Amino acid sequence: MIKMTDIIMDGHPILREKAASVKLPASQEEKETLQEMLQFLKNSQDPKIAEKYGLRPGIGLAAPQIGISKRMIAVLVTDDEENVYSYALFNPKILSHSVEQTYLEGGEGCLSVDEDIPGNVPRYARITVTGTDLNGSEVKLRLKGLPAICFQHEIDHLDGIMFYDRIDKKDPFQTYGKPVLR
Repeated sequence: MIKMTDIIMDGHPILREKAASVKLPASQEEKETLQEMLQFLKNSQDPKIAEKYGLRPGIGLAAPQIGISKRMIAVLVTDDEENVYSYALFNPKILSHSVEQTYLEGGEGCLSVDEDIPGNVPRYARITVTGTDLNGSEVKLRLKGLPAICFQHEIDHLDGIMFYDRIDKKDPFQTYGKPVLR
């Protein structure tokens, strides 16, 4: 079971590396790790389990955040229409994106960052993502709103990019299109 003590914190060099692609088919160990990452998100969103183990609620987790420099992400997020997006993907990639931008109102957070970093993070309003799921099947997702922001945030981790790198230093509260509400 992944706990908060397993989460790599900001400042660790692994969070700044470009993660290696996973050779497919994924190994049993890689599948188990990715499954555990998704389970961590489920546990972190369950108030009783989160309290018992002192978990911060998360909607996404990338393998570098648990010390593994491989292109693996888990996402568990609900959109504004209450649709649940539960995905564990190997080698996720943004295939295409909108010209239109957006940002998460109130800013983004990260399990690897303890402090609150104020500012708006520019993101694409709509993206198409591909990847390979735990069963070895190719997945293609068209995303908008919070799920699109979450996938972009996690894929950034695989490229050594932290959310605050994208905040405009001169104008941190600059707006980008229509905001996505929490």
